[in-house]
Amino acid sequence: MKKRSRFILSILAFGYAFLYIPLASVIFYSFNDSRLATVWGGFSTRWYGELLRNDQVLESAFLSLRIAFTVATLATIFGTMAGMALSRFGRFRGRTLFSGMITSPMVMPEVITGLSLLLLFVSLQQLIGWPAQRGFGTITIAHTTFAMAYVAVIVQSRLSAMDESLEEAAMDLGGRPLRVVFDITLPLIAPAMIAGWLLAFTLSLDDLVIASFVSGPGASTLPMLIFSKVKLGVTPDINALATLIILFVSTGVLIAWWVSRRAQRQSG
Repeated sequence: MKKRSRFILSILAFGYAFLYIPLASVIFYSFNDSRLATVWGGFSTRWYGELLRNDQVLESAFLSLRIAFTVATLATIFGTMAGMALSRFGRFRGRTLFSGMITSPMVMPEVITGLSLLLLFVSLQQLIGWPAQRGFGTITIAHTTFAMAYVAVIVQSRLSAMDESLEEAAMDLGGRPLRVVFDITLPLIAPAMIAGWLLAFTLSLDDLVIASFVSGPGASTLPMLIFSKVKLGVTPDINALATLIILFVSTGVLIAWWVSRRAQRQSG
């Protein structure tokens, strides 16, 4: 029994090390004084100052954060509606097709998704003159298209495991369906919606392939900028920016964990 527990702990430690040592190395080298990103030259915070003076990186970072926030919000709204339709509306006509259309972006290669959306935007521009240029709007639409699929799956799984008797009791007491949704259903699935929002935010912030197809001049997201810099060599200010993003995302995860834990205590 002890050997088995040691083996499990070893596998767990290896898994955590595999995931978090690269992140720790990025944080460590963000305080590097050397101009070479991977050569230690002493402790310094100079690159955080350089980051604040790098307008190109800051503009790309702010653009990515704006897109990710908008995408996560839209994907959560549409994904929750789709998940509720699949879980609560029973066997309606076209359910199989609807379910397949919702989940297909999850398995579709990003190259195909990006190319198809690019052709769509180009065709719309020729037909109706919209979009006038590719940038924030087209990237947001493209990211929402595939991010809402993940939210729908998460919400559907939560609704399938939820006891429907609470909603039925609320309607028996005179609650209208829409009122029941806002007063009963949404509060119960709030942890799943928060998890879906965070996942959609991360997927949008991390995407490179699709954004490369649907972006235009002057609309480079942070992954696109970093990828272009890799060809010439990553500068240490990128490590500083990555550290700030890790701190930002970690704070969001901790807040979501606290909200989810509080909701579970209140429901329990």
